[in-house]
Amino acid sequence: MASAFEYAPAPESRSIVDIAPSYGLFIDGEFADAADGKVFKTVSPASEEVLAEVAQAGTEDVDRAVKAARKAFEKWSALPGSERAKYLFRIARIIQERSRELAVLETLDNGKPIKETRDADLPLVAAHFFYYAGWADKLDHAGYGANPKPLGVAGQVIPWNFPLLMLAWKIAPALATGNTVVLKPAETTPLSALFFADICRQAGLPKGVVNILPGYGDTGAALVEHPGVDKVAFTGSTAVGKAIARQVAGTRKKVTLELGGKGANIVFDDAPIDQAVEGIVNGIFFNQGQVCCAGSRLLVQESVQDELLESLKRRLSTLRLGDPLDKNTDIGAINSEEQLTRITALVEAGVAEGAERWSPACDLPTSGYWFAPTLFTNVTQAHTIARDEIFGPVLSVLTFRTPDEAVAKANNSQYGLSAGIWTEKGSRILAVASKLRAGVVWANTFNKFDPTSPFGGYKESGFGREGGRHGLEAYLDV
Repeated sequence: MASAFEYAPAPESRSIVDIAPSYGLFIDGEFADAADGKVFKTVSPASEEVLAEVAQAGTEDVDRAVKAARKAFEKWSALPGSERAKYLFRIARIIQERSRELAVLETLDNGKPIKETRDADLPLVAAHFFYYAGWADKLDHAGYGANPKPLGVAGQVIPWNFPLLMLAWKIAPALATGNTVVLKPAETTPLSALFFADICRQAGLPKGVVNILPGYGDTGAALVEHPGVDKVAFTGSTAVGKAIARQVAGTRKKVTLELGGKGANIVFDDAPIDQAVEGIVNGIFFNQGQVCCAGSRLLVQESVQDELLESLKRRLSTLRLGDPLDKNTDIGAINSEEQLTRITALVEAGVAEGAERWSPACDLPTSGYWFAPTLFTNVTQAHTIARDEIFGPVLSVLTFRTPDEAVAKANNSQYGLSAGIWTEKGSRILAVASKLRAGVVWANTFNKFDPTSPFGGYKESGFGREGGRHGLEAYLDV
């Protein structure tokens, strides 16, 4: 992408990670082939290179894994919390020791820039295990009554946008509270979960406590439906979340769903423009916009719209798109051809409906899945791009005149996952935040995460909370 400076390539070495030609399912502490012998390939989104062949779990494999988890639950749940904490601390430390290796692996399999996996994802992964290790022997004081009990076997289905981080969000609290786990990673990003299985063995985790089943949607459906599963945790699309809710309706299974979003980033006329621009860029172009809580709707007060857009376009022209393993890269590859097709179709709908599209001058690589950073102006609330989750590097810009209008527009969505507020007035932050129907509201920042803070949404963004003390409740019989 055009820049005032020319950057020499600064590639992170691939030699730090050793990817085997093939991987099996991780069941009862061992890697094994799928019962029906099925396999699939995982590719690098930046180059379309086949990274490895992976076993594809079927119904029989799901049953085997759930039974292994059920058997392991008896001893695991009976351990004192202080003993479970030792395993979690051990896992956290091993993640830190292997963080460079895991960051390169995640970038290869997912397509996001190495500086994001290295500086954001991996530190947060370790932090979640450290945090919940601390809770393991303090559950009596978590506010859920004396001696709260674990639920049993947790069936967990995670997405491809933050493969290892979503794994940590789910596995860490489940293990801390005494549950055992069967986890299905996304079919486009199974490798870091399989490397995590090796970390579990390295940490000496008892067999069957964690089981990893790569596969497609039918694998996830079989896991959710399995009668031996006591708790279902899902992060992904709203459509699949609704299907899961229908599947478990009328059963005893406890469910948390973290689904889509269409976050509003609200910039008032007294906001520090340069700081707001950095927050806007981080809010929508981090991980190529493939973030459920992305600030994909920018609401700007009319009086500063021109100044803000001029500054924003200037900043976008400095972003560097290209090899995700290059430490200079800001914008990496889209995760899959399927996702790229969806982004392209929604952007074309925006143009067809009359919104004005703009992208900086940008040379896209000839191989892999790429989409230039894009912003739309002249957007109304009726536009498809203002309503539907695009899950890509696409920003829709709308305007408002008063705080009440900003709140009304921000809440005019089927989603309710995140929002941002940019203003120098603390009183305005508190007044507006209290009216926004969003699970998390950031003030003069965006996309800041911490394991001590709960995360989740309202409306079609799902229900339940992950992270913090609140994240324990989903895995306890309270």
